[in-house]
Amino acid sequence: MGKMLARNEVKVEATWNLDDLFASEEEFESGLQDVEAQAARLTRFKGRLGEGAHVLLECLNEHEALMERIGKISAYAHLRQSEDGTNPANLARAAKTGDLVSRIKSSLTFLESELLELEEGVIDTYIHQEEGLKSYARSLGLLLETKPHRLSPESERVLASLSEVLGAPYRIYLRGKLSDMTFDDISVREETMPVSFRLYENAYEMSEDTELRREAYASFTKSLLGSRHTFAEAYATEVKKQVVLSRLRGYESVTDMLLQPQQVTKEMYNHIHDTILSELAPHMRRLMALKKRVLGLDRMLFCDLKAPMDPDFNPSITYEEACAAITDSLAILGSEYTDIVETAFANRWVDYADNIGKSTGAFCSSVYGVHSYILVTWADNMRGAFTLAHEIGHAGHLMLAARNQRMTNARPSMYFIEAPSTMNELLLADHLMSKSQDKRMRRWIILQLLSTYYHNYVTHLLEAELQRRVYAHATADQPITADTLSSLKGAVLSDFWGDALELDEGAKLTWMRQPHYYMGLYPYTYAAGLTASTAAAQLIREEGQPAVDRWLQVLKAGGSMTPLELMSLAGVDMTTSEPISRAVAYVGSLVDELESLYA
Repeated sequence: MGKMLARNEVKVEATWNLDDLFASEEEFESGLQDVEAQAARLTRFKGRLGEGAHVLLECLNEHEALMERIGKISAYAHLRQSEDGTNPANLARAAKTGDLVSRIKSSLTFLESELLELEEGVIDTYIHQEEGLKSYARSLGLLLETKPHRLSPESERVLASLSEVLGAPYRIYLRGKLSDMTFDDISVREETMPVSFRLYENAYEMSEDTELRREAYASFTKSLLGSRHTFAEAYATEVKKQVVLSRLRGYESVTDMLLQPQQVTKEMYNHIHDTILSELAPHMRRLMALKKRVLGLDRMLFCDLKAPMDPDFNPSITYEEACAAITDSLAILGSEYTDIVETAFANRWVDYADNIGKSTGAFCSSVYGVHSYILVTWADNMRGAFTLAHEIGHAGHLMLAARNQRMTNARPSMYFIEAPSTMNELLLADHLMSKSQDKRMRRWIILQLLSTYYHNYVTHLLEAELQRRVYAHATADQPITADTLSSLKGAVLSDFWGDALELDEGAKLTWMRQPHYYMGLYPYTYAAGLTASTAAAQLIREEGQPAVDRWLQVLKAGGSMTPLELMSLAGVDMTTSEPISRAVAYVGSLVDELESLYA
């Protein structure tokens, strides 16, 4: 394991090309000034939205154009900070951009307030009168649904002006995690190795070397433990913010407030949690019992959950080889889709370098009017290929949506957002399976698939279950401290794993590792999306082209439909728990096959 490189030491071809957003810092600064001036011009519509349909259309068109330009500057600042959070210039740029966007949002709150103050039926009349407003009908309808929960125009303006402050808990979490936290080196068989968030989560946690895995976990846990009170304060502040806002706005609960923009009912939300947590647990316990036996472990610890079951057959793969395999596996989706994929790989939409200060994990940031950007950290393992396929799924989806929908209708509900990404993982697995009849290879591919289901149905849904319990705790006005969070997380893990896992104190600190807690009710959507893609992938296997055509229609629809409508178009009925149970049963069948292959 070599030394960690600084950002300026990594090869350029492994980094993304942000020139497609702004070719220079001067151009970015000019962009900041332009959006500020554009926002100032937009305020001329204040007090005028009741003048007629043509005035409203002109205002909405200008507002949408402004949002597109803000999307570009916000993405540039965010991506620069993500590539190196230790660079002061990146931090300053992100702060400056956040302040500007906050001021602009504050100055434009009149738009929503005035629309909601119009007499009932006026907006429908405007839409009927002005053809150009028809493309805004859906977003205007969603806005009207929030009317019972709106505050006075002045209060909305004040809240908008505080958006940068209200986003502080997440930024504090990121700064603590990426800029300030340090880890003790470890010594394994007289070799000294560094530890970092990236190294632990991208390499050590999945190492076949039990001593290395457990030593790295001890170092990792020690640093988490030392920062737990600061992290808990950041998260508690985020939770309190949501509780206060939900009460101010008159929602029955935080959950109701956070689900409304997702267009998801509490029944749909609870179906995902209750069905998967209860029905999946026995399958996952069997899988870990098998892993413990196959690896000859003395005990199954939390840090052993991701240990490879066949470490001697873990084919390494270069980034270039992974790009080729992913492109081949997605050919079934047609040339328009694969053109996007090939362009992403050829034109440096992907940042796969590993450097000091780089954000952990992986994400896709799709910039309307430009293209998508993907962050991963490449470690030459096949799991990375599945992660890359996942993020390319987001890119392909949102690029197709942007080509077929105007910005206001381009982005779908969060409930659906993970379906296109997980679909690509399933298609990659199918492709790899079709190319080999080798028993060991088949076993290995099943393990990759199970890793995908583990990531979405275990890692993220157990996150979501902690969220569910934390919000219940906070709603009852119970204090949220580091000990509270560790206790709640321990209970979540214990309920799911039972005696299949020896629960240590470090496992209870898992609440410190994921940024998703600061993103509303996001974690459970991984499971919702994978459930939909599991069902849709099965239809593609059974029907072929007709199912593919429906899937492409769904991707192109973007946010022009509700998540239930999108899933229904794909042939999946998510109004019941039936597709969820079927997806869990499919995971059980994978475990069955794995057990037989290891018999």
